[in-house]
Amino acid sequence: MVLAGFYNDPEFANVDSSENESILPFKGTILRTKSGKISSPVEEPCVSCTTFNILAPIYKRLDQQSVRESDFRAFWLARNERIVDWLLYESSSIICLQEFWVGNEELVHMFEERLSAAGYKTFKLARTNNRGDGLLTAIHQDYFKVLNYRELLFNDCGDRVAQLLHVKSVVPFSINQNNCVEQEILIVNTHLLFPHDSSLSIARLHQVYQILLYLEMYQQENKLTQMPVILCGDWNGSKRGHVYKFLRSQGFVSSYDIAHECSDSEADADKWISHRNHRGNICGVDFIWLRNPNKSRKPLKISWAEAAFGIIKFQLQKASLAENDAFAFLRADNSVDHITYSAFCDALRQVNLTGLSYGLSFQDTKDLWVQADFDGNGVLDYEEFKRIWNSTWSDHMDEDCSSDYSNEGNEEETVGFTVKNAALFPREVEKGIWPENYSLSDHARLTAVFSPVRLRCPRRSP
Repeated sequence: MVLAGFYNDPEFANVDSSENESILPFKGTILRTKSGKISSPVEEPCVSCTTFNILAPIYKRLDQQSVRESDFRAFWLARNERIVDWLLYESSSIICLQEFWVGNEELVHMFEERLSAAGYKTFKLARTNNRGDGLLTAIHQDYFKVLNYRELLFNDCGDRVAQLLHVKSVVPFSINQNNCVEQEILIVNTHLLFPHDSSLSIARLHQVYQILLYLEMYQQENKLTQMPVILCGDWNGSKRGHVYKFLRSQGFVSSYDIAHECSDSEADADKWISHRNHRGNICGVDFIWLRNPNKSRKPLKISWAEAAFGIIKFQLQKASLAENDAFAFLRADNSVDHITYSAFCDALRQVNLTGLSYGLSFQDTKDLWVQADFDGNGVLDYEEFKRIWNSTWSDHMDEDCSSDYSNEGNEEETVGFTVKNAALFPREVEKGIWPENYSLSDHARLTAVFSPVRLRCPRRSP
């Protein structure tokens, strides 16, 4: 069985150069057909997923005077019809779009009608406060049945939102000769806040924290702990950022980086890009994250606190404060040798991490303080401060909970996914180059291919 979007195509050539979709055989098992579709050369069960920020016409600038594409129907309609053409040709099992122009009925109708005719069930969600754009997620009904759909409204300064879909495979996956399962998956589509200022990093981190908290709650309520999770979207942050490290500490892997054997090292941080923003900067911000149920991870609140402390450290270093100076700054009162809670709160306010609509809440600040005050005596001494300042991310982010054959009495068998392939289009972005003749969006589209794999996981209480 081969799921949507992957087949054996004998033709490999160049597509229309106006869309800059150069097609060549790809390293390993990915092949690109003449129209930019990626395929698996081996008949095997696969799930394909595409994420694409399609640049809402209300944001697309046509010149330096802020004239927008949304004022010219012929322009935005033609571009979005081409986008749908590509999506339907690629025919991924799962499609996650960001900056979908929910405020235009004609465009919405065009997408929904064409996707529905191709066998997709669609779900759209507008950003709060009538921003005009939002999210669209499409699930191919030949391959997945949607069991549940939830909407997550952050109600923050960026009016961002997220979609959660719980799906089940229509055709059972054959894991071995004697075992077929109707695999269930949790899928999230989101578009995080753009970091206009470094202090907004805390807001982006909080958005991801809310998503993961919601996932935990949903899984616990429905007793779904042993299930793969796929997070898709425009994360508005690179591999160097705190959000990336936070997700890695929670057991997620970047599908593109796995497929292309890219590490988390600085040397691999800029190997690929997926976006040229309105400032002209190029960066890699679009991800399809995968977490299998056998991945070890820290407790969510501890992992979030580590990420938040990383942002606090960055803000202090941005103010040219080294370790000793930062301790003195947080201490505030030179007559004492420790940091009080009130001084801690005041320091966070001075570096724009509290007291603003997008900053840490009172409860967030309290939670951080509890994590920092290791001995629970109500103050932070220098040793406790150093533990925070010098803390590093887990060295075991890629470890599984167990091997296939150890502690079998305390384990259960489940199904996860392995990343088979992943590709960015146009192809130049995989080399860190933004092609000037690419006009479909200011983002590249990312498609990943997963195949099911048998896993053994520790038994968990419902």
